[in-house]
Amino acid sequence: MALQDMENTIAFQGAPGAYSDMACRAAFPEMTTLPCRSFEDTFAAVHQEQARLAMIPIENSSAGRVADIHHLLPQSGLHIIGEHFQKVDHQLLAPQGAKADSIKVVRSHVQALSQCRDYLRRMAYEPSVHADTAGAAADVAALNDPSQAAIASALAGEIYGLEVVDEHIQDLGHNTTRFLIMAAEPQNPPLDEGPIVTTFVFRVRSVPAALYKALGGFATNGVNITKLESYIVDGSFTVAQFYADIEGHTDTQPVQLALEELSFFSRQVKILGVYPAHPFRGQGN
Repeated sequence: MALQDMENTIAFQGAPGAYSDMACRAAFPEMTTLPCRSFEDTFAAVHQEQARLAMIPIENSSAGRVADIHHLLPQSGLHIIGEHFQKVDHQLLAPQGAKADSIKVVRSHVQALSQCRDYLRRMAYEPSVHADTAGAAADVAALNDPSQAAIASALAGEIYGLEVVDEHIQDLGHNTTRFLIMAAEPQNPPLDEGPIVTTFVFRVRSVPAALYKALGGFATNGVNITKLESYIVDGSFTVAQFYADIEGHTDTQPVQLALEELSFFSRQVKILGVYPAHPFRGQGN
């Protein structure tokens, strides 16, 4: 791929028309989107200079965190340079001529099915898990069976020639996915750019007060932790790895002091990115 093409390309996991594709188009309308089969393939596209950026979903306001992504991010070899919040508006898509009462099975990604759980139960549709929303739409189009439908975006419906049988079917109106924008090199913003987010991972042993001691420096230095999640990383269930977002830049003294104290009481502290906070954070949603 020519360098000019790579610089103008952003990779995402899923088929064309996936919500990650929509997020890429919304955040970078001037760039070409590159669909990838898996998150690992999406990271590889940047490493192999097929794309300059990667758009990775990390959590949803209705369904929680995206499975496996917290395990994959620290090993991705990429750096977080930004974030994007994308409103997720689910459509029920089916072949032309299909009706709501002809549909029996609805295919989609497990997160999308979860976000429409009440709707599916109310309509007595059988959910069927698919690798991604747009891929489910593509399969439904290929089957051309009025009993088969997909939950996906309006963009996917346009791409695969499907009809919108029902719209806005998500259970919660605030349904929003947070994405991380990743690149091969860090792009730490200047201190005066505005609100900054720092994302990192660290590990502590599963012993009393370990986490309390590790995080004490953030409280004493007035650094706000906006996200903290844990997951087990060893087979004996004795070591937990934590993913954290904080408000602040690593070049400021309060954050530096907090991270120093964290390093004293924990191990394998790894900064994943220092980047501008998205304006969505200040909208009170």
